[in-house]
Amino acid sequence: MMEKSLLLSKFRGSLLGVLVGDCCGAPFEGQLMDSGAKLILKKNLDKLEGPAFHAPYKKYTDDTAMTIQTAKTFLDPKGYSQKLLAKNYVVEFFKEPNRGYGAAVGEVFRKLRQTKIADPTCPAMAQFNGSGSFGNGAAMRVSPVALYCVNKSIDELVRLVKDSSEVTHTNVLGVNGAILQALAIRQSLLLNPNEPFCWKTFLGELKQQMVEIEKENDPDLDANPNAYEKQLENMEKLLANQVEPSDENVLNLLGHSVAALYSVPTAVYCFLRHTQDLLKDTDRQSFRNTLEYAISLGGDCDTIGSMACAISGAYFGETVLSPALLKHCESAESIAALAEQLFEAAGAK
Repeated sequence: MMEKSLLLSKFRGSLLGVLVGDCCGAPFEGQLMDSGAKLILKKNLDKLEGPAFHAPYKKYTDDTAMTIQTAKTFLDPKGYSQKLLAKNYVVEFFKEPNRGYGAAVGEVFRKLRQTKIADPTCPAMAQFNGSGSFGNGAAMRVSPVALYCVNKSIDELVRLVKDSSEVTHTNVLGVNGAILQALAIRQSLLLNPNEPFCWKTFLGELKQQMVEIEKENDPDLDANPNAYEKQLENMEKLLANQVEPSDENVLNLLGHSVAALYSVPTAVYCFLRHTQDLLKDTDRQSFRNTLEYAISLGGDCDTIGSMACAISGAYFGETVLSPALLKHCESAESIAALAEQLFEAAGAK
């Protein structure tokens, strides 16, 4: 049995990981990450982790805003419901619409408000000529679901991930991306960071679970039935390479776009790449290296950084997050408090 103090630290580490990846990645989103930009990123993170200095908060984006609302829905005294989740997202969106929400999800929230959330999934199902969104918006906010389900079955976790995803994402690739992210967080939560880590075992379990998930896909609707299995196989090739793959190689195989299929596996890879040999990580720099590397890949780097750090934080716990860096991230204390409430709600105490 894992010590309660360690598991609580992992809850806090995961939600704070979402925040850190989001806040630190947002200024670099969509930029060409050449050697100059990567140097600026490194110096920026070094400064934030260094001696205290007065600076404005690094504001979080829609990634963290929706993660917070997901957590609050699971903590509601009346219990979680899809309709309540939709309501919380809509209220948050119209309160602060300038958090970097995509145009498509904004349209979903406007339609949900117009219909008074008569059907929580109808606007999302109607998007993109009825195919639904295959973006990473469901995956980026899923960490509270994985935390809440730490003592529940994988079947229950998958059910709740699907239910919460479909408020905004009904395409099977968008939903399965959220499931992959949630399963990676769950595995990380249940592993002891003080024991040897085997990336092959971690990846093998994920692959086995995703093969089962993808078996359930409707062949008439899904043009890419084994999409995540193939991405996990690509990840295996990259990690098994004796020489660290180039960024170009990683992006060619895994991607860095807003599509869940080309960002969630990338986030998992960022975690595994910097956790595969902990014997070398004498300074416990795996979390920082995961953060920096995920952002350095460019593209949708705030979301990829947020997802990668959610997994890393769930594995190591909050002790690997720089307290100095957290002081520069908006709402760090309230997000840590949310993690503690989820810990109690999950019956993990």
